Amino acid sequence: MLIVLTGIDGSGKTTAAEATVAAARQAGKSALLLRNYAGRRRMSLLSARLGIQAPPRLADFLETAVRTFNVLNAHRRARNFHGLVVMDRHLHCQLALRGMHGLPRGRFLPWLIRILPRPDLVIYLDVDPREAHARILARGTDSERLEDLESLRDAYQSLPEFPRFTRLTAGGPPGDVLSRMHAAIEKAGGPRPDECSHASPH
Repeated sequence: MLIVLTGIDGSGKTTAAEATVAAARQAGKSALLLRNYAGRRRMSLLSARLGIQAPPRLADFLETAVRTFNVLNAHRRARNFHGLVVMDRHLHCQLALRGMHGLPRGRFLPWLIRILPRPDLVIYLDVDPREAHARILARGTDSERLEDLESLRDAYQSLPEFPRFTRLTAGGPPGDVLSRMHAAIEKAGGPRPDECSHASPH
């Protein structure tokens, strides 16, 4: 089963992905976590250090190249894996970022989404941008403006693909979010990651 997690920065994608895979492995199941980052955090930290802000089109070009490479490599690895595969981010995230910056969708990323194996479940972790902003400030590794998070949330919900996403409330304690994740996976036809199994790990 292939699951993709999407959502604004601070929505808890990485935390939920790691916890879901850990729960599956603890229950004796095969599970794989794949990260489809675009290098935004590193680039933003570098920009802040140098005092230079990359133009949106240049930033998108660099992020798209990095994310596309990671997504293609992730699907290559997923194809040869038997068990639960959780992808932290995907190409939808780059399309949402383009929408946030007022850039066109383009043709390449939508085409790539269509030809790649379709995930069994694309989960959008929906959180109030103010809560997401507080989480980002608390982790202290990067920074995001509240207005950008609000714009990104609007951009996600404006994606043509969004009606096919499974929307889960991501506010509150991580344990509650994880329970909603497990219920969504079970509803989609997969076994709950936290239920014991005698499957052998791969």
